Amino acid sequence: MNIDTDVVQADVLVIGFGKGGKTVAAKMGELGKTVVLVERSPHMYGGTCPNVGCVPTKALVHHANKRRPEDSLQDWYERSVGEVQALTSLFRAGNYDGLNGMDTVRVVTGQARFEDPHTVSVQGPDGPLTIRGETILINTGSEPIVPDVPGLQNSSRLVTSTQLIENSTLPPRLGIIGGGYLGLEFASIYRRFGSEVTVFEAADDILRREDDDVADAVKTILTEEGITLVTGAHVLEVDDGPDGTTIVHEQDGTKHSIDADAVLVAAGRRPVVADLNLEAAGVRRTDRGAVEVDAFLRSSQPHIFALGDVNGGPQFTYISLDDSRIVLDQLIGDGTRTTQDRVAVPHTLFITPPLGTVGLTEEEARAAGHRVKIASQPVAEIIAMPRAYVVEETRGMMKFVIDVATDEILGAALLSTDAQELVNTVALAMRHRITASELRNSVYTHPSSTEAFNDVLGTVVRTDR
Repeated sequence: MNIDTDVVQADVLVIGFGKGGKTVAAKMGELGKTVVLVERSPHMYGGTCPNVGCVPTKALVHHANKRRPEDSLQDWYERSVGEVQALTSLFRAGNYDGLNGMDTVRVVTGQARFEDPHTVSVQGPDGPLTIRGETILINTGSEPIVPDVPGLQNSSRLVTSTQLIENSTLPPRLGIIGGGYLGLEFASIYRRFGSEVTVFEAADDILRREDDDVADAVKTILTEEGITLVTGAHVLEVDDGPDGTTIVHEQDGTKHSIDADAVLVAAGRRPVVADLNLEAAGVRRTDRGAVEVDAFLRSSQPHIFALGDVNGGPQFTYISLDDSRIVLDQLIGDGTRTTQDRVAVPHTLFITPPLGTVGLTEEEARAAGHRVKIASQPVAEIIAMPRAYVVEETRGMMKFVIDVATDEILGAALLSTDAQELVNTVALAMRHRITASELRNSVYTHPSSTEAFNDVLGTVVRTDR
């Protein structure tokens, strides 16, 4: 869309090029609506996922797993980073061209700032621009939180996940502050590339939301890979030296120190709202800084929606995509779809092998009043899953939490090859109330990972009386 004036009128103004916003922008553009999408960084066309999130990190998982023992660590890593950056550049250009090439859509690069509830000013490389939107979408995502640890913020070896995956030099020693999904994924990736990896987790254990047997299976895999997990660790200070950075931490009342060549902070993320001047728009924020929204994703201003990480919901690309469906239902549908419609949303921790989870854990199911039976097996013992042996990855386990009265699946934890795909099948079954027996007795292709359900769901290891 070519507009030469410095004042732009838009039916839909989208701030931020994330998954949810770009999906709404494309659909409204197809319908002939005038759409302006503002993105502050030319490096982020398409949002976090294709540029610095899902795509590059999972591509690095793939490359790390392909490394042979005889390959030079640095050469292999440098080559891998180059190939991954080429891939993200391709996706970034495709996202930009796909939207900006539409007749009624314009992509503007620059920092957006509200002037009033309908007006946004943009400062960018092409000069100032004022945009007035009838409907406005905030889709600015989130950014890493750097803990207030002495010496950390000013450390020359502090890196965010974005900086780490764009650096073509493999850190021989990587310290990771935070043992959540991001921290464990990067620990797995960089250990497989050959880095010595230490993870510092403040809690008494990792994966505290999971049942102990599942968390223990993950810990066994990570430690056998050579990853050092330091739990109950309170990081006291970070000191730069000529040959590395010393991470001083306390564990069980005793001080310890470990040296690292790079320090990755994986201690959570916060919504990107600081420069938006939301007060001028009359948009309220939550206590955690997110844009406050209702179940329809409307902010305190009914014409302003917030999608993705910025609204304080689950920080996953596929949730942002579902946010776009809710907003589109408000704009062009019957307006009934809400965030409360989400049932059995799966999650995957992309270690090797991956951990896919959905629904309730065994502990949560009992706490909710269910009588449960537990079907569980180590992957190495699942006779109906030869694929695990074919791809030479027999580590892990599969576990299902099943309601005794209804035979419905309440939750599952799948630590296995292809778990990122398997968990979607289980989630679909849960949403449509397909019983464990039906899933067990279904016909699956062979050899496939899905046919593991034939065995595991028939292996009940305990039942509540």
